[in-house]
Amino acid sequence: MTRRIMNARMYAVTPGVEAAWRELLEHVTRDAGVPLEYVSYPAPRPLEELWARPDLGAVFMCGFPIALGLAAVEPLAAPLPAVEWAAGRAVYRTDLIVREEAPYRRLEDTFGGRAGWTVAHSQSGFNAFRHELLAHRTPARPALYAAMHGDLVTARNVLDAVREGRIDVGPLDAYWHLLIARHAPQLTAGIRVLTSTPLTPMPAFVAAAGAPADTVARLRSAFTQARARPWFKPLGAQLLIGGFAPSAREDYAMLLDWARAATAAGFTEPA
Repeated sequence: MTRRIMNARMYAVTPGVEAAWRELLEHVTRDAGVPLEYVSYPAPRPLEELWARPDLGAVFMCGFPIALGLAAVEPLAAPLPAVEWAAGRAVYRTDLIVREEAPYRRLEDTFGGRAGWTVAHSQSGFNAFRHELLAHRTPARPALYAAMHGDLVTARNVLDAVREGRIDVGPLDAYWHLLIARHAPQLTAGIRVLTSTPLTPMPAFVAAAGAPADTVARLRSAFTQARARPWFKPLGAQLLIGGFAPSAREDYAMLLDWARAATAAGFTEPA
């Protein structure tokens, strides 16, 4: 029998937060009757290598690579961020951040400056930013920034690049932003959100596509019932979630529409 793994790298913003995710996953998998092994996978190890493993049991994965079919996975459930803009739904967005003292009041004010993105398969760090810029791009102005720093890889690198003045504006997963602001507020001091992109489906915990159907069903059920369990409330408060909603691959189809619109316009990368 394959021993499957669990991991929360995408939202393990501090060691303490990762410990909370691990505890939550241990409860969920115990309730499901599906023993999984927690495997640490710290940055900057490439997430695409993690997602390609055939032994995934419950591992966070971004919605854009799910939609792209970057790895053969079965979505299980996605968190419900405990924040007003999510309104109890499994959604998130991208915060476009700048330094507090920067003069910018609109996204357009940053044009001609320096921006960055994470990786080309990221929804929050690439596809959402590109989609936001697409409305401002014209044949006469195919590049909106004087410099675009790609392949920053992680949200933390984007945050640090803005804080240190290496870029003027950058995309930050809004749920990741909530977590880091709560658990390491010194890292977000001096940063503000200039604007945020439209809501899109939240990243989900996934299993490898070859996982037994019964295993997938039991894990999905345990995730979605977690909010009613006595162990959930303190962990949910720490992780800023109100529970989980079931996820399916088709939930993320709209992200491909965003990508196709940008590609059709010749806007293959934020620029």
